[in-house]
Amino acid sequence: MALRNIRKENDPCLKVVCRPVEKFDEKLGQLLDDMYDTMKQADGVGLAAPQVGIRRRAVVIDVGEGRLELVNPEFLLQEGEQQCVEGCLSFPNRWGVTHRPQHVKVRAQRRDGTFFEVDAKDFLALACCHEIDHLNGIVFLSHVEHFLTNEELQKMH
Repeated sequence: MALRNIRKENDPCLKVVCRPVEKFDEKLGQLLDDMYDTMKQADGVGLAAPQVGIRRRAVVIDVGEGRLELVNPEFLLQEGEQQCVEGCLSFPNRWGVTHRPQHVKVRAQRRDGTFFEVDAKDFLALACCHEIDHLNGIVFLSHVEHFLTNEELQKMH
């Protein structure tokens, strides 16, 4: 298990549009494994490659339904709307109310390069949108309508 440093706040890596993954090799597998371990260690539900300083289109997600790896993901469908409370490992202790699609379909590649589709609703749809935004240099702060105060956060727990 190799943990990687999570880039924070104003790191330039968080504002870059990432390049597609072209090599589906052992190095990619190691990156995905490291990202997953790093995400779990940080108590997160998603992590994108630029958050660990790698400017490639790869994310890992686990919202409690098992490990999901998306390489070169793209949206096929975004519909509906849900109000969310969102945070990010790159912006610790900042939480905000956002609106995201209720339902998304994503086409991506596995670590071996094969294509597959994910039909995601609710929290998984939010996680997909959040992480794919990272690949386009967009952080959740740009979606926040209202930042939660400590008092509001306390009421939620």
